[in-house]
Amino acid sequence: MDPLVLGALVALVTICVLFSGVSVALGLLIVSAGFLIVFDGMRSLELMPEILFGKLDNFALLSIPMFIIMGASIASTRAGADLYEALERWLTRVPGGLVVSNLGACALFAAMSGSSPATCAAIGKMGIPEMRKRGYPDGVAAGSIAAGGTLGILIPPSVTMIVYGIATETSIGRLFLAGVIPGLLLVGLFMAWSLYSTWKSGNAAQLGSGSYTWAERFEILPRVLPFLLIIIGVLYAMYGGVATPSETAAVGALMCLVIAMVIYKLWNPRDLWVVLRDSTKESVMILFIIAAAGVFSYMLSSLFITQSIAEWIGTLDVNRWVLMGAINLFLLVAGFFLPPVAVILMAAPILLPIITTAGFDPIWFAVVLTINMEIGLISPPVGLNLYVINGIAPDISLKTILVGSLPFVACMFIAIILLCLFPGLATWLPNVVMGTAI
Repeated sequence: MDPLVLGALVALVTICVLFSGVSVALGLLIVSAGFLIVFDGMRSLELMPEILFGKLDNFALLSIPMFIIMGASIASTRAGADLYEALERWLTRVPGGLVVSNLGACALFAAMSGSSPATCAAIGKMGIPEMRKRGYPDGVAAGSIAAGGTLGILIPPSVTMIVYGIATETSIGRLFLAGVIPGLLLVGLFMAWSLYSTWKSGNAAQLGSGSYTWAERFEILPRVLPFLLIIIGVLYAMYGGVATPSETAAVGALMCLVIAMVIYKLWNPRDLWVVLRDSTKESVMILFIIAAAGVFSYMLSSLFITQSIAEWIGTLDVNRWVLMGAINLFLLVAGFFLPPVAVILMAAPILLPIITTAGFDPIWFAVVLTINMEIGLISPPVGLNLYVINGIAPDISLKTILVGSLPFVACMFIAIILLCLFPGLATWLPNVVMGTAI
């Protein structure tokens, strides 16, 4: 069978299997084993265990459970509420300042947790009720938190970036740095829209009606210092030559656990057990997907599907930006149905040789890919952040949350366009800090 036709068949079968309700990792293994047996014979299965466990034999993978523990320990305390309250006290008199403070809290919390659902849950529990009480429409209150939560997979440390780095053998340190400026750009775009929508509503006086004394504003600042210390400590350990990304993740996890125990009194063994239990579950899920995706990639390569697709696209006489537009469309649609980790592990090995042949920087592409995945987090039918927000505020319908998040989706599209026009937004900082990649 022609490899391209076989590739289309693999894609169709994979979609059907994943839509059947089977877990992503198990679905990938089923598809891989099935096609290897049919086209390579039973002997091909002898290599599957070796590939499965060999994919996990990577020191960089240690950073994933460490960063997950880091986020879980912070999410289990009042850290998000304190961060939100501090920003709210300082920005409450600004028209639309409550939305801006929520988005700022999302950005800072994302920089510590690296998790979109955790960011939504931690900031949304405080932010959504407060915004509704102040007169903000339900769509704006819920949509802004859903969009702000997506920053968790872009602003470092990001598990998504780690997975991309492992899948494409790209420097994780560079990937983290590449996400900083685009992440701040998205925060700026989100805040700009929030201020504009508040001004347009004509109700700016009511929306900025909170009042705090200067003493109350300064009183809350010490609670923010632990967050800043974590961020500075992790960045210094990674880029100051102190530790590798995996070792840095361990440092960050330890700092977060210490802060949770000392400042937020998380001494109860049961509470600590919940943090470690949930972190282990999520880590095992992600690592299982990574291992299964390794088998899936081997199947694609063994049947010459990956090579044939790359060669076919290379022969197309199209402008490279038309090609990038098609890739973005593919990523966008895939993100609607699959979690970011699954999309990256399945698509990155195929797309990497294509984008490098077309002259695109793989570090820059990682940021573009991640923003596409962010859009998927607030788009149906999967739209994980939409369901997290609906769980926090069940009286707000999913439709209202979705409509409220649409302007922020437009901001993400604008960010992708700006990155295409100015690739240096993603590549400048890594080149300055770590030198130009060879």
